[in-house]
Amino acid sequence: MEMDFKQLGVAIKAIAEEKNLPEETVQEVVEQALAAAYRRDYGDREQEVRVTMNLNTGDVDAFIAKEVVERVGDPAYEISLVDAQVMKKDANIGDIMEIHEKVEDFGRVAAQTAKQVILQRLRESEREIIMNEYEDKIGTVINAVVSRVEGNIVRIDLGKAQGIMPRSEQIQGERYYPGQRLKVFLKDVERGFRGPQLVVSRGNREFIEWLFRSEVPEMESGAVEIKGIAREAGVRSKIAVASNVPGVDPVGTFVGGHGTRVNAVMSEIGEQEKIDIVVWAENTIEYIMNALSPTKVSRVELDEERQRARVVVPEDQLSIAIGKSGQNVRLASKLSGYDIDIEAEKADEPIVEGKIETTELPKVPKLKRKSDLENSLLEAIEEHGE
Repeated sequence: MEMDFKQLGVAIKAIAEEKNLPEETVQEVVEQALAAAYRRDYGDREQEVRVTMNLNTGDVDAFIAKEVVERVGDPAYEISLVDAQVMKKDANIGDIMEIHEKVEDFGRVAAQTAKQVILQRLRESEREIIMNEYEDKIGTVINAVVSRVEGNIVRIDLGKAQGIMPRSEQIQGERYYPGQRLKVFLKDVERGFRGPQLVVSRGNREFIEWLFRSEVPEMESGAVEIKGIAREAGVRSKIAVASNVPGVDPVGTFVGGHGTRVNAVMSEIGEQEKIDIVVWAENTIEYIMNALSPTKVSRVELDEERQRARVVVPEDQLSIAIGKSGQNVRLASKLSGYDIDIEAEKADEPIVEGKIETTELPKVPKLKRKSDLENSLLEAIEEHGE
């Protein structure tokens, strides 16, 4: 006997349990493969064959669909009315009957083909189940373990499935090694030629937002919210936050007492990445000024039509406004949605009128020295005395 059906039944149960597949799914796959094997050994490739299998006894039964005819032309597809009425008294010409055949064995080639089909279909079923399970987790952070590192791609073990973290989704400067435990953001589940591919990220903006959500309970209540995130993973992030409750400081809420909340996020992404938390503002000019924090801005001029902003800063603030390799102004541009040009303040610079909106911060008076204050006071007394 080329195929031990009873042993196959035991294997089906084991596979179902091992791969966490429903037993009915595995049995259906096996029965489809056995039907193909039956057509190869006993029938015709075009025959409509249904095979059932008892997993406990290993009994295999085949049912071949045949049309009831007056005179049989092709016995593989037809059965005579006389023979049909022996099995079913009310059979009529044109009826489709399933003829039962007991299957005791398959040839070597058919058995080998059946095994290959079973393995292939089981892999497809497993992938489909994984796809359906993880599709519900897209947009969430899950715990994972690094399985291996292949060049620029990190293979991630997610428990029941494997994921990949491409270079573009990694944190710059972060080192990965097999066995490393980390949190990852499930970005997408892509259907590919080899089945579903789970794509995870630690370098996207959503990962930062999710981490803050777990540290700031006020986000769930709606008291505060994140309005925008600009991130260069591993280097610096700018986060615009807002309060929906009067009297609640949004920046302080996200930073936490003694910086506990922001430090908890930084410990997950790596302390080499600096996080700037700024106040979101509905007014674009005010928002751009906040986004350029910690820069002190003198004036902002907007060209709303071209989505550009000209920002004038004191000369000693120019390098801070631009940042290392242009990082500060680049992140502020991403956060505000405006292309920002930084310029140093010039003496007697005219303010451009017209389509460009302008604003200027009130100048803070310089503190006088003690001697100057004393002289001013004496002068005031003398004037009053006169």
